[in-house]
Amino acid sequence: MIDSYLTITQPGKAEYSEKRSKFLAFAFPVTNTDEVKELVQQYEKEYYDARHVCYAYMLGAERTVFRAVDNGEPSGTAGRPILGQINSAELSDILIIVVRYFGGVKLGTSGLINAYKIAAAEAIQNCEVMERTVDDLIDVHFEYPLMNSVMRIVKEEEPKVLGQSFEQDCVTHLRIRRRLTEHLKQRFEDIRGVTVDVRPA
Repeated sequence: MIDSYLTITQPGKAEYSEKRSKFLAFAFPVTNTDEVKELVQQYEKEYYDARHVCYAYMLGAERTVFRAVDNGEPSGTAGRPILGQINSAELSDILIIVVRYFGGVKLGTSGLINAYKIAAAEAIQNCEVMERTVDDLIDVHFEYPLMNSVMRIVKEEEPKVLGQSFEQDCVTHLRIRRRLTEHLKQRFEDIRGVTVDVRPA
């Protein structure tokens, strides 16, 4: 079960020049395709005078949602090398945009691939990388007399407590790393009268 992945904590950027062509690389932490679309549109508008605005992104702990866009460069010479650097660093929830200003000298296929690769790699190097866990939210429902039993498990297993309500019908809201979810759920359900709801965080 994949329940952690590497991502960046804040945007980073880099600049690379090759035969008077200038490559401006920008890396962003993102969590969905709407954020990707918004950032790409923003940079296309901001760098309207550039020859190409190419990009690649990777989303999710499973790293199955991704895309590489050449934006007018020869097929496979821009988006794929950018995505390759994301894969080399084993990152997810990341978008890298590389803006190219043409310097008047053609770089050729291998030159383009190398330039986009270096620009993307340097943008990643200028970011702080962190491990993010994949968590679940757990709501534990119980009657007041069972509170000590429930709280003992919370103390022993140490999930993050997000909120609690102790009235006649009590509920405690917890967050825990996904690989620990089933064990915690089972412990609560072993107490007669306790019900547990689990959903992705």
